[in-house]
Amino acid sequence: MKIGILGSGDVARALAGGFHKYGHSVKFGTRESAKLAGWVDEHAGATAGSFAEAAQFGEVVVLSVKGTAAADVLHLAGAANLAGKTVVDTTNPIADAPPEDGVLKFFTTLEDSLLERLQREFPQARLVKAFSSVGNAFMVDPHFAGGKPTMFICGDDADAKLVVTRILDQFGWEAADMGRAVAARAIEPLCMLWCIPGFLRNEWAHAFKLLK
Repeated sequence: MKIGILGSGDVARALAGGFHKYGHSVKFGTRESAKLAGWVDEHAGATAGSFAEAAQFGEVVVLSVKGTAAADVLHLAGAANLAGKTVVDTTNPIADAPPEDGVLKFFTTLEDSLLERLQREFPQARLVKAFSSVGNAFMVDPHFAGGKPTMFICGDDADAKLVVTRILDQFGWEAADMGRAVAARAIEPLCMLWCIPGFLRNEWAHAFKLLK
């Protein structure tokens, strides 16, 4: 597939590396494409351009920016360029405030997730929450003694979730579909839980597993 990556940070690069590894075509969207020159040079066929160019390029679009910038970046990408496309929302609504006893602060509430806000603002895009509850080092080909980890996903479009499930399977994950976009109210706070051992004990090498 052709993958448009909106963002240029650690998460964006980790996921772009996974897509490139598994044979997909990657185009980054960023405000400063020059800072990706080294990464692009090391990954044959990868390119970088504006947010709009990446969104237009991608059959699937991956949103990998700070939660506070998510809506602005989607506007820069262009609603028309996102219409009808699967948009993988990796973002979390982390507030610009320090953690309290290891617990991150969010700018959303338990009655309204960031995914829901973005879906309301861009109704023609098919948003799916994924890759939001683990660190970037484990997003592609995670290996744990306890077996294949679980990635919780949600979204209003069933076909888009199937696309994301196939990506997760390729990347070494077990997908667990939690339902419609409202489920992001429960999935996004998993970021808080995942980060607590890191902030308190500098332990960052873990993931979640749903046992049945």
